[in-house]
Amino acid sequence: MVYTTSLRITGDVHDAEDIAQEVFLKAYLRFSDLQTHENPGGWLRTAARNLSINHIVRYRRKFLFIHPDDTFGEQNAFIDDPDESDEWLYEKTGQIKNALLGLPASYRVPLVLYYYENLEYKEIAKKLKVSLSKVKTDILRGKKKMKSSIQKMESADAKQ
Repeated sequence: MVYTTSLRITGDVHDAEDIAQEVFLKAYLRFSDLQTHENPGGWLRTAARNLSINHIVRYRRKFLFIHPDDTFGEQNAFIDDPDESDEWLYEKTGQIKNALLGLPASYRVPLVLYYYENLEYKEIAKKLKVSLSKVKTDILRGKKKMKSSIQKMESADAKQ
C-alpha cells in the first residue's frame, strides 16, 4: 500500500522505494504512537501520499502516473458512461493504462489524487500549490484527453 501509493503519484520505482523507506522509518520512530492509533494503515497511506506530493512539488520533475508493470487499479472514474460493465473495463484496462501514461504530467497528478487518493479539489490545489480552477481544469482536460486517446486506440484496433 505504501509503495503503490508512492509509485502511482511519483511514477518512478526508485523514488517510490525511497519514499516507502522514509515512511517506514517515520513509522518506526513513532511506533509507540502508532500502536494506539485508531488507523495505522491510514496513517501510513497518508504519510506516503504527503511525502510523494512533497517530492513532486519540490523537484517539479516529469514523471509517469503508473509504472508499466503496475496494474491499473480497481476504480475507474475516468469512464464517463456509468452503464459500462466491469467486463468491458477489464478488456479495456490496457488502453486505459496507455491513455494514462500518455497524459502530460500536469494532468496525471491531479487525476491520481482525486480518483485514487479521494482528495477533494481544494485539498489537491493546496497540496500542489496551484489554484482551485487549475485543478478542476486539469482534471477535466485529463479526462477528455484520456477518452480521446482510448477512442483512437479502439479505432486502430478495429482497423486491424
